[in-house]
Amino acid sequence: MGGLLGVAVLGAGHMGADHIRRLDRVTGGARVAAVADPDLARAEAAVAGIDGASAHAEVAAALDAPGVEAVLIASPGPAHEAALHEAFARGLPVLCEKPLVPDAEGALRVVEAEVRLGRRLVQVGFMRRYDAEYLRLKSLLDEGALGRPLMLHCVHRNVSSPPGFTSAMLVDSSVSHEIDAARWLLGQEPVAVSVLRPGSTGRAPEGLLDPQFVLLETDGGVLVDVEIFVNTGFGYQVRCEAVCEGGSARIGEEHGMTVTAPGRESREVPQDYLVRFADAYDRELRAWVDACRAGRVTGPSAWDGYASSATAEAGVRAQRTGTRAPVDLAPRPALYA
Repeated sequence: MGGLLGVAVLGAGHMGADHIRRLDRVTGGARVAAVADPDLARAEAAVAGIDGASAHAEVAAALDAPGVEAVLIASPGPAHEAALHEAFARGLPVLCEKPLVPDAEGALRVVEAEVRLGRRLVQVGFMRRYDAEYLRLKSLLDEGALGRPLMLHCVHRNVSSPPGFTSAMLVDSSVSHEIDAARWLLGQEPVAVSVLRPGSTGRAPEGLLDPQFVLLETDGGVLVDVEIFVNTGFGYQVRCEAVCEGGSARIGEEHGMTVTAPGRESREVPQDYLVRFADAYDRELRAWVDACRAGRVTGPSAWDGYASSATAEAGVRAQRTGTRAPVDLAPRPALYA
């Protein structure tokens, strides 16, 4: 594929706007060809000043716009399935922000549709796989220098939850990142999920049970615990510690500038994921663009998106019932072997 890769971005909200900026100003080899958002004025604002980019209210119109060769889906999760099938119908490679599809049944339909095509078109936006610290931890675990992994301890904290955020979303939206990271780091699948809850913080909106403690069991015998706390009031923190037979390794300790002044020392705490994982998003998008231009699809697959949604769905079931919930995965198709 010669020239710049023409990308249609679906969704011009917080995440979509950041990807539009990244494609236009940071990522080489690509350009924004079209933007779609149900709020047409927002789509028009997103393409203002970008030569050759068109704004649309409908997904199909954006995908059919002149010069579109690939699709980046950054719309809300419930809109993903329909957009993915539209992209499949046109044979367009896709970078789809997580979740692939929020419910496991819908995600499996996407997997089955891609299998019928006989080739991969989807990369799912699990950007932690592109973070420098996560990559180092993955390499260390793959080398086996610390022996067999026994446990992963994870922390996922936000300053505050957005309007409309529900208790279930702590698991199926936030913890979905830890689910994928654990599967990738360990090379193992979750087989069961349990959810425990301490008393909720006074910072949580009425009806939101926050924080929560999520426990994953894998088919390789590893326990993965996740503290998910989305109304800390102080910052965005993501940490992971792998405890192995021969030692441990911890990432996510230091991000931001440290200021030393007479009698004190202070450190900045990132306020959201776009700051903490800025470099990871850059690497992810560059890798996707490079692969598209070479006619390939790499990175987290539609199967990874399905496995995450199925595990999160079990987690929400465990949260609701207060019992251990098994994870039921369909057989993995050969396309994703």
